[in-house]
Amino acid sequence: MNLVHVVPSLEERHGGPSKSVRLLANHLARLGERVDLLATAEPGAAPPAAGADDASVRVFPRVAPRWLARSPALRRHLAEQPYDCVHHHSLWLLTLRYARAAARRREAPLVISPRGMMSGWAYRHRRWRKWLAERLVHPGAFAAAAGWHATSPEEADDIRALGFTQPVCVSPNGVGLPDAAALAAARAAWHELCPATKSRPVALFYSRFHRKKRLRELIDLWLAAPRGDWLLLVAGVAEDYAAPELTEHVRAAGGAERVQVLDGAGRPPPYAVASLFLLPSHSENFGLVIAEALAAGVPALVTDTTPWRGLAERQAGWCVPWSEYPAALAAALAQRPAALAAAGLRARDWMAREFSWERSAALLREFYRHLRDARP
Repeated sequence: MNLVHVVPSLEERHGGPSKSVRLLANHLARLGERVDLLATAEPGAAPPAAGADDASVRVFPRVAPRWLARSPALRRHLAEQPYDCVHHHSLWLLTLRYARAAARRREAPLVISPRGMMSGWAYRHRRWRKWLAERLVHPGAFAAAAGWHATSPEEADDIRALGFTQPVCVSPNGVGLPDAAALAAARAAWHELCPATKSRPVALFYSRFHRKKRLRELIDLWLAAPRGDWLLLVAGVAEDYAAPELTEHVRAAGGAERVQVLDGAGRPPPYAVASLFLLPSHSENFGLVIAEALAAGVPALVTDTTPWRGLAERQAGWCVPWSEYPAALAAALAQRPAALAAAGLRARDWMAREFSWERSAALLREFYRHLRDARP
């Protein structure tokens, strides 16, 4: 099949999809499909980091209004290519309008991945803007979709709860297992960036600095009680908050020795210095950073608004309501180092067994074929 994946951005600052969509496209290409991965970028922006891509990766310039990912060059390219299936990732932007038009023109199936944007808190947040986008930015796209792609059963339930009846393919993100050399290099880098991580146990928050993640609430919770010698390392990419702003918040609360905030852009993931991973998010359709932490051998404590209830069953961490998070955090920090390390090993084994990109790509390839063959 001749497939195209469209994502508004491949920039790191836009979180998990900028990484996971590229990996998915490459693994589909490795299965023998012809795959184009198309995105937009700010004028003059550096191209996406070079990689050993099996898919053809192209980036088109945005024009005003750039916040809607408007790109006439991308629209023209989609209109000219004979794709057998068009797969768009995310909602509310003009790239979905372009994808819908290309699928209609070629009578090809349109598949939409909400990428968490139909889940709970995310769907309700600034709901009026999304209502306008659904009617003015990409009118009719949801109804025109031949199928949906969800990265968890919970996200599939969210799609169904909104009344959509098209087929849904549940294909989770894959996650690679970092090898010993990669972990050692990341550990050395973060020891240099944050020397306290050499000698103290580290609880890690690593994600976008977005209000959806409850980052400010996590910092305040951490500072609300003694945490022994534990250090909370907050690392990630600025969005709603920037690292200096969070650092000042910590300093004003008298927590400079207990919490360190660092910009993670352009740096290796800091999982190798952590004994525990924390993500008390309002909403996640998958939570790639959770999977990455587990794959690096770090147990996780997350909220039950993420699709990781299997953590407790597999003794790889904890998944609890936000109301229970303070008690769960205290209990996790009271674990012996050997117990946390053992949970991390179980987490890594779980990721190796059940979360491969090969499996995810194969599921979607069969879904595309089913949708193509079902068209009149």
